[in-house]
Amino acid sequence: MFHPLTVARAEPAAEDAVALTLAVPPPLRAAFRHVPGQHLTFRHGALRRTYSIASPAGAGHVTVGIRHLPGGAFSGGAARELAPGDTVHVLPPRGRFTLPPRPGHFAAVAGGSGITPVLSMAATLLAAEPSARFTLLRSDRSAASAMFLDEVADLKDRHPGRFQSLHALTREERGAGLAPGRLDEHRLRALLPALLRCADVAGWYLCGPPGLIDAARGALRALGVPRERVRTELFHAGATPPAPGGAPRPGGAAGTLTATLDGRRASWPVAADETLLTAVLRNRPDAPWACRGGVCGTCRARLTEGRVAMARNFALEESEVAAGYVLACQSRPLTERVELDFDA
Repeated sequence: MFHPLTVARAEPAAEDAVALTLAVPPPLRAAFRHVPGQHLTFRHGALRRTYSIASPAGAGHVTVGIRHLPGGAFSGGAARELAPGDTVHVLPPRGRFTLPPRPGHFAAVAGGSGITPVLSMAATLLAAEPSARFTLLRSDRSAASAMFLDEVADLKDRHPGRFQSLHALTREERGAGLAPGRLDEHRLRALLPALLRCADVAGWYLCGPPGLIDAARGALRALGVPRERVRTELFHAGATPPAPGGAPRPGGAAGTLTATLDGRRASWPVAADETLLTAVLRNRPDAPWACRGGVCGTCRARLTEGRVAMARNFALEESEVAAGYVLACQSRPLTERVELDFDA
């Protein structure tokens, strides 16, 4: 359910981004309590957009970072026009790319807007666990485009010895620090062991564009980091997904979809050329969704009967797929009957 929240502050987070802080009234504090790494879904007319929470857990407000993307139907207006006192409509926090505070050494590789959830993780962890440590390797085009620079610097000042940060710029020379250039797999394989003992890291968090995520995954795999210690979240998946494997059966309808949502179970026809999410929304407009690009994971559901083909998946972990979870926005039926459980 979307809730109206009031904009408390709208401040620059970078040359092309804004930090939007929303006031959460006491009756909604429990609903908007977040685990570091989660995101909010905003609704503007027919549009829905997800933005990660940058503020630490328990702050009494939520701050998201919104970068203005060229041609962005929502981000442009949000970055230029939203002001204190305005109202936005927001779903409570969602997402499984999370770091609940616990002892240990954690590390993140973040690119561009990927710093947003990582900032919440590091700030919450270091404040809640006196023995915890956090190492951040981030990448941006330039210092001016880097979001939340002051907030990261403040973490270094407040937690000396427990928070380590290294910043790579891809298109800008600096007098000190890393040489400019992309953090590709070859560079990361050399850089990460020089920065920390990879085997001692309890959890790795990778967040950013596809190229950086793939490079970091490859580097960690080559360095012997177990797959179960690596969590990822992709920003900006890009092009339209390819057609899923397995052609739909001939005929006007692909079959029957049964879905359980908020404790209610119902069945409807699903057409051969539509995703399961489209079929659900035609009958249950309250079904969860946001990006429709296989990135945010909002439409995650468990497949309890039948088989489907997912066009792409940037949100589910391998263990989730093995357990039967799918992204409804990317799934088309391969069997006559398909059943999804959104409550699982």
